Amino acid sequence: MFRPALRATPRVLSVSSMSWRFPSAGVRAARVTALPSSYHSMPKPSGLILDQVNVYSRRKIWHAQRGVAPFHSSRPNQGLPLIPMLLGAFKASTTVEVVRTAARVALTFLPLIFFKNRWSKKYLKHHEKFHPGVPVDEEKRAELLKRIRARTLVFNVLLFVPFTLFWLAILASAEQTPITGRWRLIILSPEEEDEIAAQLRGPNWYHAVTEILSTDGPPKLIPTTDWRYQWVRDTLRRLEAGIPILQREQELASHWLDTTPDQPPLPPPAEYPLRPRPRATDTMRRWSEGLCGRSSPHSAHVIAGPPYSLLIVDKPDAANAFSYGFGPDGACGVVVYSGFIDNILSKAPSSAFSSGYTPQTLPEESSWWTRVFVPTEQQTAELAILLAHEVAHLVLSHHLETLSSVTIMVPALISMFADFMRTLLFPVTMLFGPFVNDAVAQLGKVGSGELTKIGEYCTSVHQEIEADVVSARILAHVGFDARQAVAFWEHKQNAPQAAECSLTGRPGTSDPNRVLARQITGSSHPVNEVRIEKLKSELVRWELEKRVAEKKRIIGELERSSILAFV
Repeated sequence: MFRPALRATPRVLSVSSMSWRFPSAGVRAARVTALPSSYHSMPKPSGLILDQVNVYSRRKIWHAQRGVAPFHSSRPNQGLPLIPMLLGAFKASTTVEVVRTAARVALTFLPLIFFKNRWSKKYLKHHEKFHPGVPVDEEKRAELLKRIRARTLVFNVLLFVPFTLFWLAILASAEQTPITGRWRLIILSPEEEDEIAAQLRGPNWYHAVTEILSTDGPPKLIPTTDWRYQWVRDTLRRLEAGIPILQREQELASHWLDTTPDQPPLPPPAEYPLRPRPRATDTMRRWSEGLCGRSSPHSAHVIAGPPYSLLIVDKPDAANAFSYGFGPDGACGVVVYSGFIDNILSKAPSSAFSSGYTPQTLPEESSWWTRVFVPTEQQTAELAILLAHEVAHLVLSHHLETLSSVTIMVPALISMFADFMRTLLFPVTMLFGPFVNDAVAQLGKVGSGELTKIGEYCTSVHQEIEADVVSARILAHVGFDARQAVAFWEHKQNAPQAAECSLTGRPGTSDPNRVLARQITGSSHPVNEVRIEKLKSELVRWELEKRVAEKKRIIGELERSSILAFV
C-alpha cells in the first residue's frame, strides 16, 4: 500500500531571534577575561572525556539552531487530575473496614509500646536513685535509646495509618448535592452503587418493596387498572418531564424572566445544576483523552431519573407516601398509600358525586368511571406536591446517602469509639474477670444498635429541606404553582400525627424496632416549622433574584441603546 512521505519544512531563524542564543564576539571575549585565573590552570579534558564534551556541545548547538529544547518538561498542573483518581481509590465501603481493622491493630499494640517506652525512660532517669554510684553503661544507654526511638516510630505509624485512611476516605467521598450545593458523604464506590442499582432494576424493585411492606402482613395493592392508579401514574409522569429541565436551567434563563405577575413563578437558574455524579476513573480517562487531543464522552453516574416505578397500597389509615431505591431503569420509585388519596378527594370532591360520597365507596375498575370522574386541578396539585417531594428524594440520591451514613459510617464510628473505650477501661475490667469485660462489650453493642436505630428512624432535616426546595422547582417547571406547597405542608403540620423522629413508631405497630422504610406510613417525615420557613424563604428568594435580574437587564438595554445612539 502506498504511503505518502512526510515532508519536513525547514525552519529559518532570523538574526534577531538568534542573537539571544549566540552572544556577540565582544560579549564572549568579556566573559573569557572575566574567568578566574584558576580556570585557565585547570587540566583540559582529553580522550573519551573530550569526545563526550564535543558531542554534548554539538548536540546543544543543533538544538539551539532549531529553536527546540534538548528535553521536554511537563507543566506542573498536568498532575492535578491524578489527585481525584488517587482519592477515588479510597471511596469504597471496604476503606472503612480497613480503617476499623487498622484502628484495632493500633489499639492492640499502642498501650504496650507506650508502657515499654515509659519504663525505659524511667529506668534511664531514676537509675542513679536506685543504684547510687553505679552509672548506666553507655552501650546499654545507647541500646535503650535506640529501642525507644524505634518504638516511637512504630507508635506514630500505628496512629498515622488509620487516621490518614479515615480522612482520605472522607475526602474521596465528599461531594456537593445538586441544586442546593450541600456537602455530603457517600462512601460507596461506583461499582457498589452499580451493584445496588442492578439488584433493583426492572421488576426487582417491586419484589423488594413488596417484601418490605410484608413485615406487617401481606399488603393489599391497588391494581394498575384502577382509576386511582392511573391518576397517580399520569401525575407522576407529568412531574418526570420537569427533571430534564433541571439540567438545562441555564439555557432557559430567559423564560424565567418572561413570566408575568399573574403566572406561577419560575425558579432562577440553580448555582449547582443537576449533573451526573462524577467518577474518578472518568476524570482520569477524559484527562488522558485530552492530552491526546481527543474528546471523550461523559460516562459518570447516571441520574436516577425517570421512568419511576409506582405502587399504591390500599391502606385507608395511612395518609402518606415514600420513595425507595436508587438507579435508572425502574430501580427506584414511589409508594403511595390510599389514605392520602382519600384525604385529597374528601377535601374537594368532584361534582360528579353527590354530597353523601365517601372515598371508600368508589369503584375500583376504571373502564367506566374514568369517563365520569375527573379530578380537579386543585386535587391534582395536592397530589403533585407530595409526589414531587418524593421524586426530589430520588433525583438527589438521598437514599444512597442514607444507606452510606446509616449502614456504613455510623456503625463504623460507633464501633471504633467502643473499641477505644474498651481499651481505656481494660486495666480496670481485667481485674474483675471476663464477666465484667463481656458486660462492657455487650453494653457497647446495645448502645451501637440503639444509635443506629435513631439514625435509621430520624430522616435528616437537611434532606427534607432539600426535597422541599427541589420539589418546588419541579412543580414550577411542569406548570404547577409552587406557592401552593406552603399551604399543603402547613395543613400537614396541623394534622394530628405522631411525634417526629420517635422510636415509638405509629399506633398499631407490632414491633417498634423496624427499619424506617417499613414504618414510614403517615408520621415519619419531620413536617415542622423549619421546613415551612425554609420553603417560604426559597420562594421569596426566587422573587428577589427575578427583580435583580430584571433591573440588570433594563440597565443593560439602556446602556446598549445609548451606545448605538452615540455610534
